[in-house]
Amino acid sequence: MIDEWDLGSTNQRRIRAQKYEVAILPIGSMEPHNWHLPEGTDWRAATYIARECCRLAWEKGAKVLCLPALPFSSDANLMSFPFTIDVRQETVDAVITDIVRSLRRHGMRKFLLLNAHGGNHFIPVIRVLQADLDVQVFLCNWWTVINDRYGEIFEKPEDHAGEMETSVALALFPDEVELKYAGPGTPAPYRFEALRAGWVQTARRFERLNDQCAVGDPRAATADKGRACLELTCSRLASFLAELAAAPIDASFPQAPGSPA
Repeated sequence: MIDEWDLGSTNQRRIRAQKYEVAILPIGSMEPHNWHLPEGTDWRAATYIARECCRLAWEKGAKVLCLPALPFSSDANLMSFPFTIDVRQETVDAVITDIVRSLRRHGMRKFLLLNAHGGNHFIPVIRVLQADLDVQVFLCNWWTVINDRYGEIFEKPEDHAGEMETSVALALFPDEVELKYAGPGTPAPYRFEALRAGWVQTARRFERLNDQCAVGDPRAATADKGRACLELTCSRLASFLAELAAAPIDASFPQAPGSPA
């Protein structure tokens, strides 16, 4: 089956008959997730969510284009764990810049970076892209989409390889989740009150947190929780994409119409 919203499966004849409005770039990573989740958990979640929200948006009439997911990200602080793949942030930024530059050449001006890796920081490169290329780039860290409903679905907070991420994995690829091996994901505490309170921050070296490369207890995870999370996430993202596709880039975009220029 050819999906016209999927760049990897559509073709030139079909592309020329469409007027795409928004391009979605999913971004994952290859890194450890406790003892029980696949190394490609972020990449697979990003791929599924991007494809599903594009499918739903297309059904709403939105001309969206889903790009293949990037499998690698900035992971320098996990390099003590075997076969973590770290691509420097400036390299990831350069790849994103080249993708946006290429699609801008073909008339695309609206982009969504669908990020699935907490170690990525894209606002600086988005500022430059928008200044240099006359585009509008949006960023969504997918795990934040349901923040207001998180407590209705999950019991414990999520940071890395915890209940939320494990539930999503159980919903998407249950045969590759070995929950019986999961550690509790309890991190060593900071020694400084300022760090514990959050008004001073630093980059975490995960090998100093615990031996699991995890922050968050996954043991309450279920596939049903994962499906509820994914359904709400994809529904909300699809609605945003439909709105974005329909909105013209005018003098006030993305502010509300009539806002001061």
